[in-house]
Amino acid sequence: MARQDAQLARNVVLALVVHTPRHGWAIHEQLSPIGDVGRAWTLSRQLVYRAIDTLVEDGLVKRATPKDGGGGDKVIISPTAAGKRIAMKWLDCPVSHLRDVRTELVLKVMLREKLELPLAPFLTLQHEIFDPLITSINKDQSNSPVNLWRKESANAVKRYLSRLERNVN
Repeated sequence: MARQDAQLARNVVLALVVHTPRHGWAIHEQLSPIGDVGRAWTLSRQLVYRAIDTLVEDGLVKRATPKDGGGGDKVIISPTAAGKRIAMKWLDCPVSHLRDVRTELVLKVMLREKLELPLAPFLTLQHEIFDPLITSINKDQSNSPVNLWRKESANAVKRYLSRLERNVN
């Protein structure tokens, strides 16, 4: 797994734990192809548990074993105060590259809705990052296949952000 993907996995797992402390299998289920987050971005069970392990090592989540009396006990993963701060900081930080809209931006929007965080201020910040990039891409007069793709992709992002804003307002 590339370093950037591993960091995204950690951030997503942390945000899910901040939303609701839960056991690792429940996190995996949310990130499976049929999970509510997994329909946008999936993460294998092994990578979910690897993310949990690194979050524990970094002091961002902790493990606790409940005594539920019914079968095997499940280890509950819950955020630390530092973990909550890191998750909120990540969720509030706009995406810097257009190529990351399909993954990171979509995930941040989904997780912000799940955590009932306001979307409008985040979208305003996102526009501040993307609008100059999109304007620059559209000024390029070349009709090479690469530039046409960049223009179409950039304008699709612009339309996506506009639709999100309409849904918020």
